[in-house]
Amino acid sequence: MPEPEDRDRRDEGDGRSNLARGYQASAPYIAASTQLVGAVGVFAFLGWLVDKKLGHETPWVLVIGAVLGMVGGFISFFKTVLGKKVS
Repeated sequence: MPEPEDRDRRDEGDGRSNLARGYQASAPYIAASTQLVGAVGVFAFLGWLVDKKLGHETPWVLVIGAVLGMVGGFISFFKTVLGKKVS
């Protein structure tokens, strides 16, 4: 694996390399995508638990939970990505 060149390691006064600044700039977007996936996963899992507890043969609560997770996750995602308040 090639080593980063000196220009990639150079700091510009704040002690961080260009690579570190790039990672820091992308952190909100990585967090937003993780929240999106997490919201869908948590709500789908809760829906599955409710379906299992109620003995449903058709997993409607799971589907509703996944949809709610997607809606909430996308709202959070777009708030972060667009930097605007979504109402």
